[in-house]
Amino acid sequence: MAATRPAVATLPRGDRVFISTCLAVITIIAWLYLLHLDRQMSSSVEHDRMMAEMGMTMNAPWTAADVWFTFAMWAVMMVAMMAGAAAPVFLLFAAMQKGRAATGWRPTALLFGLGYVAIWVAFSAAAALAQWALHQMALLSPAMAASSPYLAGSILLVAGAYQLSPWKGACLTQCRSPLGFVMANWRDGRLGALRMGVRHGIYCLGCCWALMGLLFVVGVMNLVWVAALTGLVLLEKIGPAGIIVARVTGAAMLIGGLILIVG
Repeated sequence: MAATRPAVATLPRGDRVFISTCLAVITIIAWLYLLHLDRQMSSSVEHDRMMAEMGMTMNAPWTAADVWFTFAMWAVMMVAMMAGAAAPVFLLFAAMQKGRAATGWRPTALLFGLGYVAIWVAFSAAAALAQWALHQMALLSPAMAASSPYLAGSILLVAGAYQLSPWKGACLTQCRSPLGFVMANWRDGRLGALRMGVRHGIYCLGCCWALMGLLFVVGVMNLVWVAALTGLVLLEKIGPAGIIVARVTGAAMLIGGLILIVG
């Protein structure tokens, strides 16, 4: 990560401030939306509890609007969780793009970002469908957490095993070395920038999908855990001992999964 700083420094200060400010504003807006949504959902859960106490269950099948709303929730959550960790590679790509083309580099840099975001939008769609399927099978609590300890334990075991796998290590290495990624995967032109953004998004997804799956254990909209996982992602990608953090976390997940299943 330290090798990235000199390259980013070649980007004019005004451009660095502008890109960083945009990422910060997007992240803040996403978190404000999640806080607003959390308040709304807390009121809804309390209402459902009261209805259940009166013998009136609220486990109605989802409509297409429910699936769309859940997809939007996941998409905003991914922006809130991943924007900070992705900032170094965005700044580096912008700096190198400007160095190669003094004009017209901003739309190209934007396409890199759009390619990256497209991968997490696709993941959000998959997560929304998974949540819908679990709801249909009555495997989610009103707090959108796994209602079965066997399901929760299984998710932890899968996530923990992946954290210790070579695939996780390979993807994390790419995410921890923005300069290495950009140099090894450079493509000229706007289409090339889009392809690079998609490729980096795939590495990022490969690094973090198991961590996102933990939300089905602790509660999809448990914002304390969303914030904790965001911090964990930052530690893995930017911290000095990110690989060790990933392995320790993986071991803890395996132990937690065994405790849930056996207990």
